[in-house]
Amino acid sequence: MIPWVHLGSATMPGGGGELRLMQRGAEYSIMAGPIELMNSRLAGSETALATLTCERLKGRKNPHLLIGGLGMGFTLRAALGALGSDGKVTVAELVPELIGWVRGPLAGVAGASLDDPRVTLVTGDVGTSIRTARAAYDAILLDVDNGPEGLTRKANDRLYDSEGLGAAKRALRPGGVLAVWSSSPNPAFTRRLRNGGYEVKEVKARAHGDRGARHIIWIALSPG
Repeated sequence: MIPWVHLGSATMPGGGGELRLMQRGAEYSIMAGPIELMNSRLAGSETALATLTCERLKGRKNPHLLIGGLGMGFTLRAALGALGSDGKVTVAELVPELIGWVRGPLAGVAGASLDDPRVTLVTGDVGTSIRTARAAYDAILLDVDNGPEGLTRKANDRLYDSEGLGAAKRALRPGGVLAVWSSSPNPAFTRRLRNGGYEVKEVKARAHGDRGARHIIWIALSPG
């Protein structure tokens, strides 16, 4: 078997621990300790996060998406493919080294997405981009940590609590979409979305084609 090769490490701000970029042949993995956060072979649900959202935005002129968490670039690449030339995407990524990985070793995975003229890249916490915005986005896509319960960084919980969901609603335009990725179901989060005034659809998406783990995507519509 081809051994894994360690390509690089990054420390997450706020005591989130260390990320490691690993490669085995044409396969890439991003690890947090013993836990695999991302794998280049398992992009189905990250892609679905973008395509399901963009389906909800059909007919909107000049749609503006905010993506929280660059990851390996799968969600961004899918969003650019689904949006028209009048759309734009702001990507907020907390870890600068991860941006370098997407431009470097992961360029074959992400393509030239970060160089697309429709893309604005923000190095920082997506929570700040949300809290400081008012009716700025047609959709907010969150693939931060492992879902609504922080795994690598407890500060991420603030995105998904009642206050964070309220901030997202204020940052969205009327009828906008809050789309959230999770590795597993979370009934409490579903209730929190509904209690926050969102119309919620919970979708199961395979990690790889018709195989692999079933991940969860919440498509939550804000009032409008």
